[in-house]
Amino acid sequence: MSSPANLHIAIIGAGPSGCYLAQALSRGLPESSITIFDRLASPFGLIRYGVAADHQHTKAITRQFERLFTSGAAHFAGDIEIGRDLTLADLQEHFDAVILASGLTIDRQLDIPGADLPGVHGAGEITRALNSHPESAELQPDFGTDVVIIGAGNVALDILRFLVKDATGYDASDINDTYLSAYLSSPAHRVTLASRSRAADSKGDPQMIKELGALPRARYSSATATAADPTADRTAVARSAAFADLFSPDRAQAPGPEVQVLFGAIPTRILGADHVTGVEFAVGNETTVVPATSVITAVGFASDPDNPLSALTATPATSGRLAAGLYRTGWAKRGPNGAIPENRACAKSVADEVLADIASGTLSPVGKTGFAGLPSTVRDRAVSYDDWLRLDAHERSTALANRVRHKLPDHTHMVKIARG
Repeated sequence: MSSPANLHIAIIGAGPSGCYLAQALSRGLPESSITIFDRLASPFGLIRYGVAADHQHTKAITRQFERLFTSGAAHFAGDIEIGRDLTLADLQEHFDAVILASGLTIDRQLDIPGADLPGVHGAGEITRALNSHPESAELQPDFGTDVVIIGAGNVALDILRFLVKDATGYDASDINDTYLSAYLSSPAHRVTLASRSRAADSKGDPQMIKELGALPRARYSSATATAADPTADRTAVARSAAFADLFSPDRAQAPGPEVQVLFGAIPTRILGADHVTGVEFAVGNETTVVPATSVITAVGFASDPDNPLSALTATPATSGRLAAGLYRTGWAKRGPNGAIPENRACAKSVADEVLADIASGTLSPVGKTGFAGLPSTVRDRAVSYDDWLRLDAHERSTALANRVRHKLPDHTHMVKIARG
């Protein structure tokens, strides 16, 4: 479906959701002008800061988004924060359509006693620190000897992989070496991964479980694993098989932490007075207490209450249309479920809604000025894609020989480099 409409479109968020949406809209509305705003000085959001640093094959998806910007199909405006530099009303005044693609940015907290104790960390927070996110640069990996990870999805498996790897496991990555070195100077001795579900139904991708088994580090065991139902779906069978290989007594002995995996373990309480000392789980009809010097929760993400757009993104919906000319996509639309491929399909669906509104006459150009009409203070502040390329070149040229880039963890420094 295409339209000759010459619209000015603003997308808030330069992560995969926003970039996929810009791709879809640029195909359907080739004469329109698309500006992607982001509060950070760099594009690519979740891919840059949320994908594990040692998963460069996943981060390579940015190559297709690079073409989006270099072709002129979309324009990047970094270091522009909604609520500080612009309001939603400002964007609606100057753009025909505004689409929220800002995702969900904070770790969801467990609703159990002790969840706010010192020593409880969110997995997303740790992932951002490992990826040199400017807002997580000051975090320290003070986990102690006994780490409990609550959750068994892909983010939890990313954290487990970080806890068991040694330094050589990060060759050709963009890991934050300061954080990594601090952890490896005092690594965990024991790690417990706790899944509410049985092995077959836990959320982790089978390939990521196999990746753990291929590492020359850590020893794995489970007293609660059960065999997969042979009639279950293919993914469940593959997940059970991957866990069975991980726990196999025939697996070669390896150095590193002792890793225990609990299935069917529901956390009921985090123990401690001034700091975490353990986690209480209900496992079947029994109560089990696992000692802990720290707890890492990997139970999903939530909307940031301090974000001025949170009221528009807090409730998931099947449609991306909030009103004529105002839309949302990705986790801002669906809530915290699905990974990068699902965000692509979601973006296509929302783009179709925008095009349908144009076809019906609900959305049409009315002489708005787009980015050029914004205050000069905003236009002058914005980090362009060419500015980002300067920062990108700096990160690559200053990387160590065994790193693909050296990301700067300071936002102000990033902006200065980007602007030359």
